Amino acid sequence: MQRKIDLTMTKHYLHYLTDVMTHQWNDAALTDYGENHEYTFGELAKEMLRLHILFELLGIKRGDKIALAGRNCANWAVAYLAIAAYEDVCVSILQDFTAEDIAHLLEHSDAELLFVGPYVWKDLQTQKMPKGIKAALSLTDWSPLYLNDKMSASLNGDAALNDAVDKAFKAKYPHEIVPEDIHFAADESSLSLINYTSGSTGSPKGVMLNGRSISNNVEVGMKMLPVDPGQRLVSMLPLAHMFGQVCELLYPLCSGTHIYFLTKSPTPSILLKALKEVQPYLVVTVPLVIEKIYKQKLDPTLSKWAIRTFWHVPGIGDFLKSRVKSGLRNAFGGKLRYFICGGAAMNPIVEKCLMDIHFPLSIGYGMTECGPLIGGNPPKYFKARTGGVPVMNMDVKIDNPNEAGIGEILVKGENVMLGYYKNPDATNAVFTEDGWMRTGDLGRLDKKKNIYIKGRCKTMFLGASGQNIYPEEIEDKLNNQEAVGESLIVEREGKLVALVFPDETLTKRMSLEEIQQIMRANLEKLNRLIPSYSKVSNIEVQDKPFEKTPKRSIKRFLYK
Repeated sequence: MQRKIDLTMTKHYLHYLTDVMTHQWNDAALTDYGENHEYTFGELAKEMLRLHILFELLGIKRGDKIALAGRNCANWAVAYLAIAAYEDVCVSILQDFTAEDIAHLLEHSDAELLFVGPYVWKDLQTQKMPKGIKAALSLTDWSPLYLNDKMSASLNGDAALNDAVDKAFKAKYPHEIVPEDIHFAADESSLSLINYTSGSTGSPKGVMLNGRSISNNVEVGMKMLPVDPGQRLVSMLPLAHMFGQVCELLYPLCSGTHIYFLTKSPTPSILLKALKEVQPYLVVTVPLVIEKIYKQKLDPTLSKWAIRTFWHVPGIGDFLKSRVKSGLRNAFGGKLRYFICGGAAMNPIVEKCLMDIHFPLSIGYGMTECGPLIGGNPPKYFKARTGGVPVMNMDVKIDNPNEAGIGEILVKGENVMLGYYKNPDATNAVFTEDGWMRTGDLGRLDKKKNIYIKGRCKTMFLGASGQNIYPEEIEDKLNNQEAVGESLIVEREGKLVALVFPDETLTKRMSLEEIQQIMRANLEKLNRLIPSYSKVSNIEVQDKPFEKTPKRSIKRFLYK
């Protein structure tokens, strides 16, 4: 039965977590999928307290920076929550950054302690640790991988640290810890997290979020996607990215969810096996995942003449749609209540199909700087081709709209960041004089405040007669053409060129000339679907996939 949660005002998410721990002390909370490693909510509370002892022994004070770099796992979540409950600042770093970049970010963030996974440490240990780092601790078992000279001398060597923690823990808590002993809390207004949007050197953008921003995001999830305690979820997105951190860890855990972590890069077979076994109530992903499933599983069926003919016929069409919905729902474990996408626009044909079958789809809109939510809606209120409506305690407006109502999207509210860490120029550039934050996205609002994303300010092209051309809209149409895996529109000498990486499942046995012949036909079809001022002059076939960001969007700046 769903526990009633008071959402009349924002309170720190640790209060919700404490409440869940009290009511679900012996229930499973965190599990590494396929491994013998699990925490109940009570064990999670105890491990957080044990890490607080470790922080004290290492001389970590309230407000210090503690970095966290590693693949998804239960201990990543334990370390993150322990840092928050100690009222320190977590510096979450994506494990996909290079070792050189991670070392640079450790120094830039002024981190004093590092939790690190083995996948990251094998390369990072070749780098010189910044002077401010007192220790690097393994995310596998909290053992020290590195201690600076001063810390090593004070602890009498590496091996003594865990023994010292055990001894201090027993002295502080001589009795068995019970739910009444747990009182985790933190100041909502204080800096809680620094999240780096890239690993680049120079002036990196470390997004500063306070407890209020993260907590409001958590409450949005609770209100929009309510969950019964004990339901389950598979965490597949990087926890160091705000989308995964809030939607696959904090909001579900504070609602009493049992979270399973995929500790290795998931292959499609491993992911489908995990979904079938765990039977999650919620799947949070990026459009690329469902688009691949659509192309491989649904499109061959839906493209058949009989299906196309009867799809919209009352009675028969309803039966066909229910069968497709049931099959897709079963592929995600059979108990799916919410299917949430974000990070990029979804292919419109795939989106229409999901809405035709009444799949529980919702596509949100957000960015790291808002921790991450700006727009969203429960599936039953979701409107096609939008990023939802502004979420609780957030305002959205369009700056300097053109005749079509399109302009830069500006936001204000509790989710908005404090600024970029040690980067005042970037902070000043992103905020207006009256406190609105520039998203860099172009869009419009309808009468009900639904947010329509038209593209990025920096990616918009200006046509010869002054028309605004949004490459994302062209790519949407091109990606629906035969044998197109993914595409990117670039501008060369005033002309638009499409770069295409073919769908290898369809083209692996074709010659390059055969693929190019298909693309020439695709070019003709594409140009009939778009305005003449945005006509594409050529399609160039790429021999390898486009390079992606951690949230699986194409790194546009690499291609010209």
